[in-house]
Amino acid sequence: MMTEEKYNFVKFYERSFRENWDSPAVTDYGTDMTLTYGQLAINIEKLHILFSECGIKKNDKIAVMGKNNSNWVAVYLATITYGAIIVPILQDFRANDAIHIINHSESKLLFISDINWEGIDFDQIPKVKAAVSLNDWHPISLAMDPKEINYEAIARQFKEKHPDGYWAKDVHFDERANSEVGSINYTSGTTGFSKGVITPLNALAGNVRYGLESGIAFKGSRFVTFLPLAHAYGCAFDFLSCLAAGGHTWLIGRTPSPKILLKAFAEVKPTVILSVPLILEKIYKKMIVPQIQKPPVSWVLKVPFLDEVVCSKIREQLIQAFGGEFSQMIIGGAPLNPEVEAFLHRIKFPVSVGYGMTECAPLICYTPINEGPKMYSCGRPLPGIMEVKILDPNEEGIGEVVVRGENTMLGYYKNPKVTKESFTKDGWLRTGDLGMLDADGFLFIKGRCKTMLLGPSGQNIYPEEIEAKLNNMPYVLESLVLQQEDNRLVALICPDYNEVDADGLTREQLEEQMEDARKQVNSELAAYEQIALVRLYPHEFEKTPKKSIKRFLYTVNS
Repeated sequence: MMTEEKYNFVKFYERSFRENWDSPAVTDYGTDMTLTYGQLAINIEKLHILFSECGIKKNDKIAVMGKNNSNWVAVYLATITYGAIIVPILQDFRANDAIHIINHSESKLLFISDINWEGIDFDQIPKVKAAVSLNDWHPISLAMDPKEINYEAIARQFKEKHPDGYWAKDVHFDERANSEVGSINYTSGTTGFSKGVITPLNALAGNVRYGLESGIAFKGSRFVTFLPLAHAYGCAFDFLSCLAAGGHTWLIGRTPSPKILLKAFAEVKPTVILSVPLILEKIYKKMIVPQIQKPPVSWVLKVPFLDEVVCSKIREQLIQAFGGEFSQMIIGGAPLNPEVEAFLHRIKFPVSVGYGMTECAPLICYTPINEGPKMYSCGRPLPGIMEVKILDPNEEGIGEVVVRGENTMLGYYKNPKVTKESFTKDGWLRTGDLGMLDADGFLFIKGRCKTMLLGPSGQNIYPEEIEAKLNNMPYVLESLVLQQEDNRLVALICPDYNEVDADGLTREQLEEQMEDARKQVNSELAAYEQIALVRLYPHEFEKTPKKSIKRFLYTVNS
């Protein structure tokens, strides 16, 4: 447990607001709304008065659900600095899932985007005293007496409390030990219904500490925040680390298409970029693959020395596309496609892959680009913060990854049975991932324990590795490798229909292309990993908000 005051989570922000009072803190991208640290601190102080008016007490839960914006940020920080517990809800959750989370967490206040409120009936969330719009703070529904939130009274109280104005010297938050609960984050897992992860302030502080000490975030740093803030990855670094350091984050609330993101990168020129693989892989496929497949370039890439010139030009083009001023791109949330990673490594593009989970708020492993990350690994455990070991490794050194350290959760809310099952008897958290550690301490993830398949003679088959190869084949948008009852492997493939239409392929020609892809991938696999047949899937697979396929929804019959 980090007990030093310099690592106290609440103190990170008390110091930052005081030291960066006039500096820009958050911008709602695409609008003229920018808040300085001082303006954000004033909004937090007014929210504290609102909480008090609503009867919120220490350790009460406050839920927030909506797109990334400056009001979301204010609610999160106001909740924790008030002494309450924040319950972030991913805006992509369906209404019935959101209702379950609000009720299960026993939230007493709800801040929600107008569009997310449309599917919710206030009578379905009986413990909530008020639902407030994240768009403009207007009360949506109330169960209080009187039947309104009196913002004039709140403004009056603020003025009475701070007759000379609210300034940097006035920022003082109540003491909160890092051992206290800071948030309950509901997972967006690929294997079933979400669970409430009890996250102590210590785990949030551990991530912020690493963000600061590693140089990911620093005073004046610039972030483009397109990952949902309700997800632990974006929250920890695009938001919490950035604001603890005195940086400036631009919040994108729209769907992060490559077109929107590249425009934002060009305008903001971020100092570091956090992304999930899907975004980078889409940009790689649209920008880079067409270039390197052209005959002159594809030929030159095979010629020693000449290939360095081409690689240098592609690297510079890609760096400029992302704004031109970032030190590194950090990939998390899912494995990066090996072919994409190999090419980026070849052109010396500054990208590194991390590893984490919601249960660790989220970071477990990462190696910054200046410390020499290894290709295909997800870095080393965070020094002085996290430990990793492999449980019951096989002859190849592969076993379940278990972790412990500052960033570890306290358990699952109202679920002691699953909490007990999630820890070993000696206190290591089971990640559910299969991996191996090399001699230098780098972690390599092989797949999920629950998705690993067995070959005809008991060999381990990691479907994610096969899918990564399939996804690089022409006309393949995404794939899912499953096992039939007769143990044969079947690949469900969702074609890239835009590419298919652009090239004018018929159904028969598309099927021929998929069969060619099957044969090509099989030529790179062991005999026990062979794909027996391919089936076309008509649309993209259903995904979690962090864009991982919900594998549990899909089966194949013999």
